[in-house]
Amino acid sequence: MPRKSLPTRLAATAALLLAAGALSAPAASAKPADPSPSDAYVLTVSTNPAGTDYDNRHVDVTGTVTKADGTPAPNIPVTIQEVVRFTTWNPWGDPIDPTYYEPRDLGKPVSDANGKFTVPNVNIDHMSGSSLLNVQHDVQITAFYDEDGDLNTPQDGYFADTTVAANTKSSSVSYQVNKKKVKAGDILTVQGKVTLPKGVEPQGTEVFLQTYWEQEYDVKTTVEDDGFFVMSVRVSGYDDTFKLRTAPTDLYVAGAEQSLPITKTSLPRK
Repeated sequence: MPRKSLPTRLAATAALLLAAGALSAPAASAKPADPSPSDAYVLTVSTNPAGTDYDNRHVDVTGTVTKADGTPAPNIPVTIQEVVRFTTWNPWGDPIDPTYYEPRDLGKPVSDANGKFTVPNVNIDHMSGSSLLNVQHDVQITAFYDEDGDLNTPQDGYFADTTVAANTKSSSVSYQVNKKKVKAGDILTVQGKVTLPKGVEPQGTEVFLQTYWEQEYDVKTTVEDDGFFVMSVRVSGYDDTFKLRTAPTDLYVAGAEQSLPITKTSLPRK
C-alpha cells in the first residue's frame, strides 16, 4: 500500500544532522536537550493539550527558539508539520524503516521577541483520504529550522518533535465462513458486519482478508452502508493464515482484527 515518505527536505536533513551530531534531540516534553558547543540555536515544540479524542481533535502547537546561551532568538521562521505514521507491514523482519509517513504542513510561524512561536487550533486528524490500515494513533508534530535554507548544509539545521495521543473508540467485526476446512482450489467465502461506535457511519470502512503469512492481505472490500460485507478467495497451495482486519475511515476509530477458524487440510506447497 503506497504512502508518502517524510518529505525529503526533512527526512534527508534529519538523517544527515543525526549523522553529523548537529541535530538537537526530539523535544517530546518541550524540554531542550543540552546544546552542543557548535549549536547556534535550540528548538523545542509542544502541544496543548497533549492528547485528543473523537470529540476533541484540536491542539495549540507552541515552541521556542533560543540561542545556545539560552537567550531568546526572535524572527526565526520554523516549519511545522503534522505527521501521521503507519506501521510497515514486514513479516520477514528485514532491516527496513518500520514506519510509513504522511506529512501535512501546518505553517511556518516566526518566533516573537521572546523566541516563542504558535500555531493555534490545529486539527489533529488524517486528512489525505488514504487507507488507515496499520495507522499509529500517536501523531507526530515536527518543528524544523535551517539557518541558510540550504539542505545541502545540514550542520545549520535544527529539529524537534513531540507526539499527540489520538485516543480512539473501539470497533468490532463479526463474520461467518462457508467452510471451516479448506484445501487448495476451494472457494472460501467470508461474510460479516463491521460495528462502529454509535453515531459513526460505516461507509468507506475497509475489510481485508489475509490467507498467506507473507502477504498483508489477499482480497479486500468496502462495507455496505449498513456495515455488511462479503468476500471470496480461491484457496491456493500456499495459504496457511486466515485473518480479517478492518480499517475505518476515521483516525479516532480503531480497526478490528479476527483470526478465522479455518483449517487447511492440504499442506502448503514448498
